[in-house]
Amino acid sequence: MAQIAETRLGNWRLIVRRTRLVGAQAELFPTGVITALRPTATIPMLIADVDHRDHATIELVIRDLKDQALRHFPSGQFAANSAWTVIAALAHNLGRWTPDRPARPAVQTRPDPPRHLLQIPGRLTHTSRQWTLRMPARWPWQHQFTTILNTLRALPALT
Repeated sequence: MAQIAETRLGNWRLIVRRTRLVGAQAELFPTGVITALRPTATIPMLIADVDHRDHATIELVIRDLKDQALRHFPSGQFAANSAWTVIAALAHNLGRWTPDRPARPAVQTRPDPPRHLLQIPGRLTHTSRQWTLRMPARWPWQHQFTTILNTLRALPALT
């Protein structure tokens, strides 16, 4: 639950949002967390608040990617780095999408990516115009990986 108000401070337009926390942090901040933003455009208060929160979410994703795959680019060539960035974004999104993850907590926490599902000890083979993923028979997360892969394959194609 959040409370949103708009006020003026001189020539500045301020939008203030107070969010009540739950869990262990609620004891540290009993009145909640207050966030102020100064929109530059003359857009309605609720739209400015939603845009501000969306921007914060995107910055968290960029921070996570910089801590992981984007820390080390593979080469000095633009095409290779471009491919690396696309693969890193896909891996990050798949890691956040996996169905075995707990429900989103009330307080935004940094997700722990399931790296064991992204670092597969296998190889792709191509025979008879079909790709096959060969994995070790005793890989501990094989069932979890194949469940996620079958879920992805069952998604309808975009038209």
